[in-house]
Amino acid sequence: MKNFTLIVLLFLLTLGNAFSQQEKGIVGNKNWLNNWTEFKPIQKDYGEPTEILSGTITEHRTLHKSEVYLLMGSVFVTNEATLTIEPGTTILGDYKTKGSLTVANGAKIIAEGYQTDPIIFTSNRSVKRAGDWGGIIILGNAPVNRFGSGSVASYYPNLNAADYRHTNYGGDNPIHSSGIFKYVRIEYAGKRVSQEGYFNGLLLAGVGSDTEIRNVMVSNSGEDAFEVWGGNVSLFSLVSHRAKGTDFKFNYGTNSKLSNSLAIRSPYASNGERSRCLEVLSYDKKEEFDFTKSKTSLEARNLTFLNDSEDLASDIKMNLVHEAIFVGESSKLNMFKSVISGFNPAVILDDDIQLNQENLHRISLKEMYFNNCKGNIFVENNSNNDDLENWYGNNAFFNVYSKSKNSETFIAAEDYKKPDFRLRINKIIATNIDRDLMDE
Repeated sequence: MKNFTLIVLLFLLTLGNAFSQQEKGIVGNKNWLNNWTEFKPIQKDYGEPTEILSGTITEHRTLHKSEVYLLMGSVFVTNEATLTIEPGTTILGDYKTKGSLTVANGAKIIAEGYQTDPIIFTSNRSVKRAGDWGGIIILGNAPVNRFGSGSVASYYPNLNAADYRHTNYGGDNPIHSSGIFKYVRIEYAGKRVSQEGYFNGLLLAGVGSDTEIRNVMVSNSGEDAFEVWGGNVSLFSLVSHRAKGTDFKFNYGTNSKLSNSLAIRSPYASNGERSRCLEVLSYDKKEEFDFTKSKTSLEARNLTFLNDSEDLASDIKMNLVHEAIFVGESSKLNMFKSVISGFNPAVILDDDIQLNQENLHRISLKEMYFNNCKGNIFVENNSNNDDLENWYGNNAFFNVYSKSKNSETFIAAEDYKKPDFRLRINKIIATNIDRDLMDE
């Protein structure tokens, strides 16, 4: 009996040590990417549209799996109506009319797919390209830090005067709900609308904490994949794949959480040096920023950011690979248990950030796994990062540094049919007993 007890204790100790070592990056007892994600959407045929979705939706409406919808022009959900989308429904964004879907402040969307039957938004073109159609915008009544009320009116070409009021966002209700967005794919969105302006895959503006956003994949976006302006929303199990813009961008005083999420960048898909996996900003222009209101604060845990470059050294020489993370002035980032693999460098801080103890306490990088990056943490336009390396390299932060290929770092990074981007250490699958990060 004593021997059996000893064996059990040794097994539990070994198991506990293995778990404690494998909890960086995306986690899950099973590969949560299975069934609902698609890493080669250009090979998919979603059929021809059977019904047109256009104009303004002012009453409760349901979109059915039995139909294929064509999203034409700027479609608004208004008048406190709820748009419900059945699992497995396909919506094709129209290329010619820059099809887009906007859920106005006060309205709701209930797009709740299943892991085996996701909801799909994609391009209606036979040969699909990034930026074929507009994208999805959800507006809420939670606070933002801009002067006055915000508006997304600039996104819509030829907007009717009556629709301008449907483009406003922001308010004073941090727990406001805009609905549910779960097990959804958004493909080939992000169309250009002006010389400098683009739609994003999914834009959340003033969205409150009672809105549920989880298991959403944005692929081949012509601009940013996920963008959050203000609000208090929490985001779980998101995937950004081959975005031309930034994968996850937080701005205008958002107080958000981003957990168990993945960004895969391609050096051949990026639209320039300002395209990153993560941007944390409090404003774009200081004159728009109300300093009496909240600054942006992001808690980011169990994220995996990787660059799928086949020849990283060559791509860096050609200036195709840049930093994974950018943190702007007056912003707070608490990031931990995450993986950054194959960037140049891993993190850049805005050059307006003074390197003092107060500011560095607002930018926390703990229990990180930095792999195969050309440099780790720098201030913008400054090649000397000794102070930052000494700060974040302190043993108290428990950061780990490595040099290995993606095929050696992740379980199945090169299998596009069933990829698995959980961290591989000693051939043990990354896992975590934190149930908050698991799928319901």
